[in-house]
Amino acid sequence: MFKSIKGFFNGFLGLFGKKKLVKLGLYGPPNAGKTSLANKICEDWIGESMGDASEVPHETREVQIKEKVEIKGSGGKKIIFNLIDTPGIATKIDYEEFLKFKLGKRKARARAKEATKGVIEAIKWLENVDCVITVLDATKNPYSQVNITIIGNFAARNIPVLIVGNKTDLKRANLKRIKSAFPQYPVVGISALTGENIEEFYEQLFTLVK
Repeated sequence: MFKSIKGFFNGFLGLFGKKKLVKLGLYGPPNAGKTSLANKICEDWIGESMGDASEVPHETREVQIKEKVEIKGSGGKKIIFNLIDTPGIATKIDYEEFLKFKLGKRKARARAKEATKGVIEAIKWLENVDCVITVLDATKNPYSQVNITIIGNFAARNIPVLIVGNKTDLKRANLKRIKSAFPQYPVVGISALTGENIEEFYEQLFTLVK
């Protein structure tokens, strides 16, 4: 009898003593580098990639999840989270944009349909994430309708946000424009492709997930 009560009590403490598993969403417009960053995180910490990335828009058309990714920082800090890579958010998806990448009409139409479903799925997932990494292309103008819509959704839901200005390895990258566009959020510049400034990104992640 005593053992059964003790076991129940220990289980009760264990249930409420465990740290919550953080659900971390990767959001942003198409081709900003969300999946490239997801791959970098996963390769650095669990030794495997997340998904395929390409120059063709909307390569990621379904939500992808890597569970229990653990990263470690200075002073014994660590975060364990489910990494959620979402399809690129777009306000308009036209099959004709895929024709530029030598996709046939049938494939282009199918891709556009899948991409539209992916955007809807990504928005629905906002109900399930605890915090968000917003990946923007640092070579492009951040004052776009898509970016403002994305950031506005996070603000309306009070979701903690870290903005990542990706592709800083390119000469056209301009991190100041992103900081000016969204001064209410922390911004860190990286190159998911080369790993440039990735350590600073991880430190910022610890601040986001607290």
